[in-house]
Amino acid sequence: MPNSFALPKNYISMLDEVYKLASVTADLTTNDTLVRQGTNVDEVVYPHLSVTGLGDYDRNSGYTDGSVSLEWKTTRCNYDRGTKIQVDAMDNQESFNLAFGAVGAALQREKVAPEADAFTFSQICATDGITSLQETLATGAQFLESLLTAKTKMDEDEVPEENRILYVTPTLLNSVMALDTTKSREALAAFTVKKSVPQSRFYTAIDLLDGKTSGEEAGFFKKADDAAEINFMIVHKPAIIKYDKHIASAVISPDQNQSADAYMSKYRKYGLVDVYANKTAGIYVSHK
Repeated sequence: MPNSFALPKNYISMLDEVYKLASVTADLTTNDTLVRQGTNVDEVVYPHLSVTGLGDYDRNSGYTDGSVSLEWKTTRCNYDRGTKIQVDAMDNQESFNLAFGAVGAALQREKVAPEADAFTFSQICATDGITSLQETLATGAQFLESLLTAKTKMDEDEVPEENRILYVTPTLLNSVMALDTTKSREALAAFTVKKSVPQSRFYTAIDLLDGKTSGEEAGFFKKADDAAEINFMIVHKPAIIKYDKHIASAVISPDQNQSADAYMSKYRKYGLVDVYANKTAGIYVSHK
């Protein structure tokens, strides 16, 4: 039997690596131990913890009784996307086995990662209770002042500095770095992680194209008509649930492909992006 599986297995490894390098929201992925399967197949549950505060201590009766509440909140997966691509066996062979690998890598880098990031940002922006401010930031100095305002707001709301992630457009990040002042360096140093986000995936809302209806055959996403471009976003990681319940990345060789003499790659991502209802203070968004 010809060795037809080694090449596809190598491609899967390549695709996984490309996705990790291309995504800017991978840092927000939730630990699997914090999420469980819900009663229904499209549901997941996550813990919501709250405790009562201190009471007066009585020297006769001792401590006042406190309580702790650990509830498992139920939510539904809100992202289910996929595609399959084929490369003719001869096209692949005549390109010295590079065609299929290049197509798969391009899919991950140019489509999967940007869409996953854009969806994450748009879902966060759609959450009630977060801080969302409309403003124009034309210079590095304006961005710096806005960033310090955001930091102060989160400090006053007692959001821990640890695990705060700054997402910002390359234009604004470079503008504040160009100031090269003690103030600008200290402002950026306050964030655990700083991520430069291309404006093309940084919107308050997006439309996911279905890949089937007229005008949407190419799939992918676009900026929603009522959306705004995001300047920057600060996310306290523990405030986010970003859970990939199921990722299917399969490669089928031509001898197993029943519909064509071609390599086929199937990719599907099914999961959830949400914000904890009691941690909305951990989100700050500045948009145009």
